[in-house]
This record gives sequence, structure tokens and C-alpha cells, in this order.
Amino acid sequence: MRPAQASFILLSVLLRTACAADTLTLTQAEEIALRNNPRIGSAGLVAKAAEKQVNEAHAASRPTLNGFLTGTGAETATAVAAGNLTTSSISSRLATGIAISQMITDFGRTSNLTKTAKLRAEAQDKIAANTRAEVILIVRQAYFEALGAESALKVAQAAVNTRETTLRQIRALVQAQVNSTLDQSFAEVAVSEAQLALEQARNDSHEAFTRLSAAMGYNDEQAFTLVDEAGVDPLHTDVSAFIKEALEQRPDLAALKLSRDAAQRFAKAELDLRHPSITALAAGGVIPEHDHTLHDNYAAAGVNVTLPFLNGGLYSARYAEADLRAQAAEKDVQELSIQISRDVRIAWLQANTAYQKLAVTARLLAQANEALRLSNARYNAGLGSIVELTQAQLTQTSAEIGAAVAKFDYLSRRALLDYTTGALR
Repeated sequence: MRPAQASFILLSVLLRTACAADTLTLTQAEEIALRNNPRIGSAGLVAKAAEKQVNEAHAASRPTLNGFLTGTGAETATAVAAGNLTTSSISSRLATGIAISQMITDFGRTSNLTKTAKLRAEAQDKIAANTRAEVILIVRQAYFEALGAESALKVAQAAVNTRETTLRQIRALVQAQVNSTLDQSFAEVAVSEAQLALEQARNDSHEAFTRLSAAMGYNDEQAFTLVDEAGVDPLHTDVSAFIKEALEQRPDLAALKLSRDAAQRFAKAELDLRHPSITALAAGGVIPEHDHTLHDNYAAAGVNVTLPFLNGGLYSARYAEADLRAQAAEKDVQELSIQISRDVRIAWLQANTAYQKLAVTARLLAQANEALRLSNARYNAGLGSIVELTQAQLTQTSAEIGAAVAKFDYLSRRALLDYTTGALR
């Protein structure tokens, strides 16, 4: 193989690789968004933080061990007298030791607090799943919007080319004194209108790609070659099945139910404040430096029982507050269920309308194409006016854009329906 041929083949491979790198499928866009979108990272970190609260709550049921090193200088026969019902003698000493405590029981309060933390952590996991679904929805809608904008841009460019061709033909006829300059003026207006539409289509395409890039976690607009590989599936006509699916699968509703359960469990924990708590205590150590009133070491063990008798109504108020919040959480679940049913119905209606438009826009495009063909034939035969021809061109362009965008509008509406039913994962 000659060096020139080898270089050409290598260049071809590199060009194909570069083009492939610029190609973006919907699945790739979603994967990039799930890696790059900061909302995903934030939701995951918050979920992990909520898991740590389970250990925080459960720590009260585990033993506590502390080490101490104490040095004291005191006058002979000194005691603390004021501010205490019993005096406490103080002597000069240097001592070290440990103290251990273990809660034996608090009659369910710690276990209820631990369960509360677990339910809140599970709720946060569901919130993270809902955030993931929201990001996927935004990516899908932006992806389909960008595909639709690209299709509209191609149609607008083709319309400019067609009208410029018509203008050149009319100018030739005007120079040959076959047509009037009025026809040329109308054709020039039609070209200008098509060029304005093309500029708007370019702007819409840039906006769509900017939204897609932001949804994928990029700061700047990225240039991709999008792949249209999504098919148009028929829409199920039973909206009640979608509602049932949503009430069973929506992660935000599941999160709210878990938060409600956590609130109810926390109310039980607050009610358990009325119960006593029993704790085992032990302490021991050595006193290398001390006066004659102390021994060389010390050790003690005991059980402490705390009985809440009177606290100014604090515990009863805390339980009442927690119980009311639990009742409010139940109402929140009911409200979200109603909202989900409403949102599913609206999303289904919008998706169904978009699906019905597919056939209508296709039929309209066929009719517009036929009308344009007849208008061209009439104009070339001298039977039709330039106004009739430009109007037919405008109608055909509008119908072609509508047909091109209709598919992606339906796919976008279907993505929203999938989100409202909890199908996006």
C-alpha cells in the first residue's frame, strides 16, 4: 500500500470517528444527563445524608464509653455549699478513669425514632428517583423539540430554495416581457417571507439545542447530530389504567406516603416521652495523686431510672404537635393523589390530541402538495395568478412544517404522560 493511500484511509477513518462522536441518540443523551446534571448529584447526596440520620437515631440504644482525666487543686476541707441541697466535698487530686452507660429501655421511644429516620431516608430515596425521572423527562422533551426544530429548519431552507427558483423563473419571464413586474414583486416578497421564516427556524433550532445541552448538564450549547429512532406507538384509550398505574408507581407520591408514615411514627415517639427510661451506669479509674480522704482507685455501677412526672405540659404539647403534623401529612397524600389523577388525565388528553394530529397533518400535507402542483400548472399555463401560487407555496410550507413537527410533538406529549404515570426511571 502506498503512503498516500494509507494516509487517505487513515484520514477517512478519523473523519468517520469524528462524525460518529457527534452523533447523539436519545439513550446517550439520557445517560449523559444522569451523569452530568447537578440535580441528580444533589438528590443522591441528600439521600445519603438521610441514611446517616438512621445511625444518629439508633445511637441512643448503643453503649456510650467516655474517658476522663481530671486534675483539681482545692483548699483543705473545701465543699460546695451554695446552690445545692447537699454539699459536695472537693479535694486536691489527679485522677483518670472511664465511664460507660447503656440504655436498658425507654419503652419504645428510641426504636420509634430509628424507624422514623428509616422512613425519612426511604422517602428521600424516592425523591431522588423522582428527580431522576424529571431530568429524563426534560431531556426527552428537549431532544424531541430539537429534532422538531431541525425538521422545521430543513423545511424552511427548502422553501427558500423553491421560492428563489420561482423568482429566477419569473425574472426571466419578465425580461422576456411575458410576465409583468407585479409578478416579480410578489415573488420577491415571497422569498423575503421565506428567508424571515428561515432565520426564525435557525433561532428556534439554537434555542432547542441550548435547552438540550443544559438538560444534559452542559454550560454551553453543544453541536450534535441527533438520531431519530423513536417510533410512534398507538396510545391506549383507557385513561383509568394510566391513573391506576400513576397512583401505584409515582415516586413523589411514594415519598409523601413514607413521609406521612414517618410523621406518624414520630408522633408515637413523642408519646413515649411519658414513659420512664432505664439506664445502666458504670465508672472506674485510678487516683495516683490524692489526699488521705481518697483511695488509690475507684469503681462503681448502678441503674438510673428516670420518671417524668411534671414538666409544665411540654411532653403533651410535643405529642399534640407531632400528631397534628401527621394528620396534615395524610391530607397532603390525599391532595397529591388528586393532583396526580388530574395531571394524568390532562397529559393523556394532550397526548391523544397530538396522536390524532398525526393523521390530520399528513392528510393536510398531501392536500397542500396537490394544491401547489395545480397552482404551478395553472400559473405556467397563464390561468392562475402569482398571488394564487405564493399562497399555495405558503400553505404547503406550513403544512410540511406541521407534518414534520407533529411526530415530535406527540413523542414529547407521550414522554410527559410516561412521567405522570411514573413509567420513567
